[in-house]
Amino acid sequence: MTQDNLTAKQNDYAVFLPAISGFYATFVGKQRRENYVDPARMPAGLQDMEMMNWLNSQHALFPYRWSLYSGGHANLDLTKDDASEDMVRKREPGTLMLGDSGGFQIAKGLWEGDWKANSGCAKAQSKREAVLKWLDGVSDYAMTLDIPTWVVHDKKASAACQITTHQEAVDATKYNNEYFMQHRKGVKNGGTRILNVLQGASHDEAEDWYQTMKHYCDPAQYPDTHFNGWAMGGQNMCDIQLILKRLVTLRYDNLLQEGVHDWMHFLGTSKLEWAVLLTVIQRAVRKHVNPAFTISFDCASPFLATANGQVYHQIDLPHEGKWSYRMSPIVDDKKYATDTRTYRDAILQDKLIHYFDESPISKLCQMKDICVYNPGDLNKNGKEGKTSWDSFSYALLMGHNVWMHIESVQRANREFDAGRYPYMMKHELDTGDGEYFQDIVERIFAAPDKQTAMDIIEDQKYSKKTGYWNQIIGTRGFKGEKTTNSRTLAKKLLDIQGTGVKLDKVKKEPLKPVLSSDLFDF
Repeated sequence: MTQDNLTAKQNDYAVFLPAISGFYATFVGKQRRENYVDPARMPAGLQDMEMMNWLNSQHALFPYRWSLYSGGHANLDLTKDDASEDMVRKREPGTLMLGDSGGFQIAKGLWEGDWKANSGCAKAQSKREAVLKWLDGVSDYAMTLDIPTWVVHDKKASAACQITTHQEAVDATKYNNEYFMQHRKGVKNGGTRILNVLQGASHDEAEDWYQTMKHYCDPAQYPDTHFNGWAMGGQNMCDIQLILKRLVTLRYDNLLQEGVHDWMHFLGTSKLEWAVLLTVIQRAVRKHVNPAFTISFDCASPFLATANGQVYHQIDLPHEGKWSYRMSPIVDDKKYATDTRTYRDAILQDKLIHYFDESPISKLCQMKDICVYNPGDLNKNGKEGKTSWDSFSYALLMGHNVWMHIESVQRANREFDAGRYPYMMKHELDTGDGEYFQDIVERIFAAPDKQTAMDIIEDQKYSKKTGYWNQIIGTRGFKGEKTTNSRTLAKKLLDIQGTGVKLDKVKKEPLKPVLSSDLFDF
């Protein structure tokens, strides 16, 4: 077996974390205990499910040591053996897992209870205790149990968690932070490193949140229990102007210390150009502030796309253009159930699409390995369904999509280092000249003091409505100071945000080909 070692290819790029689906992890874990997938069902050349487990450096087709897993769809009881959790619980030493605490599940009402500070709700307290123990037990870094501020703009979400105002979200998160700080296992005792989540649906809300929460990362106030880094949510994760201002503030608040605050995570970021943008910021912070600093970002798009019948098929990186990974429904047809052509060859020969970037998994698949059901075949429920895919078809394509997403992130960074860049990395001036994002960022972090750095960020050629910051489109289409988008899109976010995939709830409908930049970022 020839491995495509994506860990070795990572270089000094911002780190993409696949947000592992519980559906996918179940295949990896249960196959260790039983023939969860009949060996006869496996594609030729795929002798072992561990070949699909990128956290297994010895057996994976594409080893990759970083991932995210959410407590929102995990079994939080670590005292009970659970094969479906083995990919995370029994992962290889040396891998890195970021644990998501499950704030989205609170907002959706999936974790029932009154989450207001000091509510005394037994259900909320039970979940609070369980998720902290789980994070301490399975993750290297973990996010605090924050209440996303977008819940206050959605009546259904507010009713589910009893959080109705921005201040209630702040107070509830502060209450959870206090609990985490008091009851965490502690890094010295083998516990997780905790990232202080920053939320806020506008610049003002984000500033208020930061000022309220920043002391939890202060080793001067909490020598032994302080939090260990930052996680950027809400407007903080998609607004480049706010991000740069926050980093400058953190620097001069002495909250980016080497060995203390070495990690910053950006929640739900899948826009491909941001893979390069975050690398630029990481390099600047390493050069001028903290040489150990790492930026990570996650999304569940490879899993959610598959659940909606979408397959990644092209990494598109035109110089000075829009960078994206392309996905399409491609093929779900029972006529292919006996087709022994390779998956790629069949797709291209039948002109279903015109280009297909092949992954280590897709190379091993024939068309019949994906389109399994013949006309008249019954599924596991004893019924004839409309789809030709079985559940393992989804798992195979999820693995393919994960490789494609990691490869697209790394390839984008390699292209950038070779002198090519997406359009948003260059600021075109009225004079016909231009300046590059990396040069602006370098000036900001090379500035002699905080005010000089802030003056650069606030320069009108960047900060005005037609300025450069508003040309950099962020997660969910947000950009610059156009923060009203946070409220107008809140309901849409509730429909797609999260990292779990439940295939029994997915509607298989024809979908048009899409670009990654046309999707909401998951």
